[in-house]
This record gives sequence, structure tokens and C-alpha cells, in this order.
Amino acid sequence: MSVRVFRGSVLSDMKYVAFLRAINVGGHIVKMDHLRSLFESMGFADVETFIASGNVIFDSKSKSPNTLEKKIEKQLQQALGYEVKTFIRTIPALAEVLAYPCFRRAELVEAGNILHVGFMSDTPTQTAIKKLASLADDVNDFHVDAREVYWLRRTGAGESEYAGGLLEKTLATPVTFRNVNTVKKIAGKYLR
Repeated sequence: MSVRVFRGSVLSDMKYVAFLRAINVGGHIVKMDHLRSLFESMGFADVETFIASGNVIFDSKSKSPNTLEKKIEKQLQQALGYEVKTFIRTIPALAEVLAYPCFRRAELVEAGNILHVGFMSDTPTQTAIKKLASLADDVNDFHVDAREVYWLRRTGAGESEYAGGLLEKTLATPVTFRNVNTVKKIAGKYLR
């Protein structure tokens, strides 16, 4: 068994990132200090938020991301009065997401291109993946790997007509998207 080192100290708890959907969009405004206090009241330690779009980093003794997702969703529903779909990943899992070769490097670094990572609850079916692939065009391209979907937007080629809701419907599983730069910054705070 390997020991993970974060911020120079050995942790007995596991470091998790919760990507929350429906925070500070569509009229659902939640102050980050309130969101942190909600996570602390659930018994999580070292709770931090990263930008005001529903990214919460925390420590937990639980080794089950699925159990954590259900617990957080239930507590946030009670506290906020609406569903907040939750997608949990560990810091090492985020490192794998960032290292995954979803598109050619030349495309990823081309001026104007933007890569979004979608965190999903489940791996979509092959039928759903084919439907998503059929949406690819000069502006948008997609790649699915397990519970992540990579969405490359070539903004130099025009404006995308797609939004997360359409992609979620196409994939037939809940998903929340983050700009890859947000994911890099979160992971970079903890990876050595």
C-alpha cells in the first residue's frame, strides 16, 4: 500500500473533490462560506472551496466515493431545498483525468480551443457514446473515458451551439462540466 503525501504531511483521511451541479447557476446562489459550513457539519475535515462554481475539497475517512456522493446529495437537498447532484473524485483520480490523452496535444494548445471535462455518475452506454459522437462537428469534438467526457470546443471555428444539458441528455447520465484549467488548478494544489 502506498502512502499519499499532500501539502507535505501524511494524511490518514482521503482527500476528495466534490464537483457539485446546480451551485451558483440558474438562480441557486450559495455563498462559499455557507457551503464550507455545510460540508463541515457533515463531519468532513479541511474543507475548502475553489471558485464559486461548486468545487469543494475535503478530507474524509470514508473510502467509498459513492457513499459520500449520496450523503452529500441528501444533506444539501435538505439544507438548500433543491437537488445538488454530486460527483466525487480523489486527487490521484484527477491526475489521471489530466494525463489522459483525449485529443492530440496540438489541438489542445491551439489558440482559442477550450477543453472541458465532464464528470459523470456512471459510464454511459455504447449507444449513448455513439449518439454523443454524432454531435461532433468543426467546433465540437467529444471523447468518453469511463466516467469522464472530454469536450473540445474549437472557438476559432465558430460558436458552439451545445450546452451541458444537451450533452447530459445525450449521454443519458448526470454530468457536470469544468474547464480543464479549473481541474488543473485544483489538482495542482495537492499533487507533488
